[in-house]
Formats: sequence, C-alpha cells, structure tokens
Amino acid sequence: MGMKTLRSALLMLAAVPCVALAGAPASTATSQKAPAKADEAECHHPTPPQAAAPKGDWTLTRGEPLKGAPAVKLADVLAKPQEHDGKTVLLEGKVRKACERKGCWMELASSPDAKSPGVRVTFKDYGFFVPVDSAGSAARVEGVVKVAELSEARAKHYEEEGAVVPRGGDGKPREVQLVATGVELRR
Repeated sequence: MGMKTLRSALLMLAAVPCVALAGAPASTATSQKAPAKADEAECHHPTPPQAAAPKGDWTLTRGEPLKGAPAVKLADVLAKPQEHDGKTVLLEGKVRKACERKGCWMELASSPDAKSPGVRVTFKDYGFFVPVDSAGSAARVEGVVKVAELSEARAKHYEEEGAVVPRGGDGKPREVQLVATGVELRR
C-alpha cells in the first residue's frame, strides 16, 4: 500500500469519529454538523489521526527530519522579526500552548508567562500535527519565519483555542509565525 493511500485511509478512519465529536456540544441534532464544518473551514485542515503524547519521558518527531538550518535564538526572532522574515531557521523553546482541538498549531516561547511574546508554529501544508497536550514540552522546530497580520476571524479562532494574540498599536492582530517542516518534542 502506498504512503498516500495509507495516509488517506488513516485520515478517513480518524475523521468520522472526530467530526462526530466536534459537533457534540451543539444543542440540537440539526445544528451539530454546522459548527464542525465551520471549524474545519476556518482551520483549513482535515482532522488529523493524532493521539495524545506518550506518558512519562519521551521524544516525539513530526514532519521531516531536521535538516540543519541555522539555529537562531527565539528572543532574537521575537525582538527583530523582520530580519528573519522569509528565512529558514531552527528555533528552540518551550511549547507554551498547543491547539487543544486538533494539534494544528503550537506556541513556542522562552517564558511560560502568557503576556510575553511567542512564535505561533503551524505545520507546512497541514501535513502533520502535534499532540493536543504538547504544552510544557521542549521543542526544536525547523521552518520558515513569517511576520503576519491576522484577520479578526483568525485571531478570534486562535483565542478560542487558548492562544494569546498580540495586537499592534493600531489594534490589528499581528504575530510572528514559523511554518514548520519538522518538529522534535521532548519531555
């Protein structure tokens, strides 16, 4: 069986029960599917076949193996993001938050303080995800830095998933992102 066929089969096996669960909080049977589809459209990704992180000490890799991109200090990227915009780098830090719904993003920070800046890490082409309980893990992440202005809808979506979205002096939501090709998590 080819890798694409296997991935498709796994996505199908995971998608049906997850979509059913995603609609569970709705108040009526007819409205159960609409919120799940709205979440899917807003997130722009399928439900991943993702389990919780292993128990105890562990190392978990997702995506491609790290390829040796230049290591850059997280503090340097946060202090001067425009200097790194569009460059492929290796960042290390703590996972302060992760998407609690699907593991489709995580927030890398050098401080657990929710008010300090962090880098939102998403995953190239939504090709992989991290466990939803990744917060607290040490992470090494390789990918491309991006300085992004978010739509209000996207900012609200992230905030509903537990993220703190920084806003510029004009009140517009902006953030430093890293589109990761590979991730290593350790506890």
